[in-house]
Amino acid sequence: MTASARQYARHDTTGLADHGLPRSKTKQAIGLLVWLAVSFVASGIGAMASIRAAPFYGQLIQPSWAPPSSVFGPVWTILYALMGIAAWWVWRADGLRATRAALSLFLLQLAVNALWTWLFFAWSQGALAFADIVLLWLLVVATMVSFWRIRPLAGALLIPYLLWVSFAAALNFSVWQLNPQVLG
Repeated sequence: MTASARQYARHDTTGLADHGLPRSKTKQAIGLLVWLAVSFVASGIGAMASIRAAPFYGQLIQPSWAPPSSVFGPVWTILYALMGIAAWWVWRADGLRATRAALSLFLLQLAVNALWTWLFFAWSQGALAFADIVLLWLLVVATMVSFWRIRPLAGALLIPYLLWVSFAAALNFSVWQLNPQVLG
């Protein structure tokens, strides 16, 4: 980057100064699609484990505050979309090199998120699923903080996700405790 470009970058309030990131609208749109695809691929990996989740979930003893299984799909769809948009905002801020740590955290939490569905629904491991969701909660907080430092809006887009994971952790613990014979 030239000296004049560095000078401009210091005063650029858009976060889109010349940091080696794509400037064209086409490249920005492709970037958005890529980050949404990354998020929804993780969703799909988890969804493969939950193909028969509705009957399994329905047979479990549940707390009175547990939502019906039909709520989970729409909520997760919205959350994965928000995650993809948040990652895109971070990527747009400074490009991949400058945001590598934050985006690596993002990818790690996606993997831990996908693993939870396998642990709980496919493998019926309540304790491991609960340990996974606690780790997920910590990773979501770390991702949210790292995103917030780069782009506050990106961090804010993860707040609903953190709230839902908090709720899901309480539900996981409760269902596990009510069903030790099924969830180990």
